[in-house]
Amino acid sequence: MNRPMSRRLPPAVSGSADDVEAEFYEALQRADLERLMAVWADDDEIVCVHPGGARVIGAAAIRASFEAIFARGGIPVLPEQVHRLVWSGGALHHLVERVVVPAEGGGVHEAWVFASNVYLKTAQGWRLAAHHASPGTVHEPSGPDDAPSTLH
Repeated sequence: MNRPMSRRLPPAVSGSADDVEAEFYEALQRADLERLMAVWADDDEIVCVHPGGARVIGAAAIRASFEAIFARGGIPVLPEQVHRLVWSGGALHHLVERVVVPAEGGGVHEAWVFASNVYLKTAQGWRLAAHHASPGTVHEPSGPDDAPSTLH
């Protein structure tokens, strides 16, 4: 399942899933395809689901999908409300992505995306194994007394 590749993480990435996540969002903002692909695990089974899009499996397909997205420029995305679940060898980050774009006639338009990022500790360090993003609406974090509004 694992295959060696020649990709290397940029020097800014150090030893944690949080560092890899910061690098991922920086690459999205800058439309830096090489930097973005460097954070992914060297595995044929990596997966990405873009908001409202199909499931994309494998490095070549993920690269092609982001290349098409970056043809329009960077994504002005800000990760917020990150919730982390960490275990030996892995981490799951669930967060809200706030996308801010200029609106016609001035001002800005905000879109909200719910995302889950799965990180694996590999021989090369922490790497992104899955990114799943779904369109959403802004919602403040719920407290323990709030009942879920959606049953899956």
